[in-house]
Amino acid sequence: MALALPATAADKPDLAPVRTEPVAIKEAPFFVFADTQISYRHVFTAAEPGNPNLKTADPSDGRDIPKNVLNIAHANAWAYGTNFFSLDILKSGSQDPAGTRNAIPGQTTLFGYGAAEAYGLYRGTLSGNKITGTTVFSIPGIIKDVSLSFGFDANTKNSPFGPNKKLVVAGLVFSVDVPAGFLNVAVHASKEWNRNGFAVAPYREVEFNATPEFEIVYSFPLGSLLGGLPLKIAGFNNIVLPKGRVSTPTSTPTTVEFLSRTNLVLDVGKLIWDQPGKLDAFVGFQYWRNKFGNDKDYYNRAVTPAVYTTGFAGAGAEEKTFLAGIAIHVF
Repeated sequence: MALALPATAADKPDLAPVRTEPVAIKEAPFFVFADTQISYRHVFTAAEPGNPNLKTADPSDGRDIPKNVLNIAHANAWAYGTNFFSLDILKSGSQDPAGTRNAIPGQTTLFGYGAAEAYGLYRGTLSGNKITGTTVFSIPGIIKDVSLSFGFDANTKNSPFGPNKKLVVAGLVFSVDVPAGFLNVAVHASKEWNRNGFAVAPYREVEFNATPEFEIVYSFPLGSLLGGLPLKIAGFNNIVLPKGRVSTPTSTPTTVEFLSRTNLVLDVGKLIWDQPGKLDAFVGFQYWRNKFGNDKDYYNRAVTPAVYTTGFAGAGAEEKTFLAGIAIHVF
């Protein structure tokens, strides 16, 4: 007959409540993508309207102006759209001198050093597909999305002209369905206010007419064509239709402005240290026709058809230049 032994503490079930630590729920980051970079580029032969090259016979030729440009840029994407901000700090060579029209009324004062300029812009988008929670704004193989697009530009420069640009844009941007990289085409209505230091009151502050503006931005990887070399082609094109006269009611009318910049970008960090997205080197070409809306081909004929002079700011209204630089992705 088996004897029942008294239960020991070890035999008794543990009735104490089990202590558990609370599990923290990790929230998804607000930005699904973010990139901030600081870059430097050298522009070899820039041009400025109204700054002629006196060494050539063509009165539309502008003077070659080297420029050093420091840029700070940030791009991000969130649940419903994107944001992009860029600030250029430009320093011209002495061929584009700093100066003023204010020191002595009616006279231009030039300084012995190149002008400095700050140019900032912002562009934001709100995705049609993300806001509606549908794919109604997609056409497979053609359009990935259609977004609301909005933004502004602003600049200032210590030249005699003394620009003080303020530009607002709003419209739609079409994200083209491409196999790799991206291609965005924006159609905007734009409105610009600026300053003409050579004009007198009340025409010094200029309000241009609202006009259509188009922006094409792209980036395509080339690695698959070059044996895996981390190289891409990236750039933009801007088209601004005529926006009215540059100052007084009888001054020269503006014309279609076209700006194009194309860069070949090498991911040096990926190539050397296998750390992509850290350090880039790039070379590029920039073409700017009818810069700021000034007509490159405008001129007034003199006594005989064979003798002519440039019209307002015609000289220097076309820019053709190579550029080169580096970019560091900070975070």
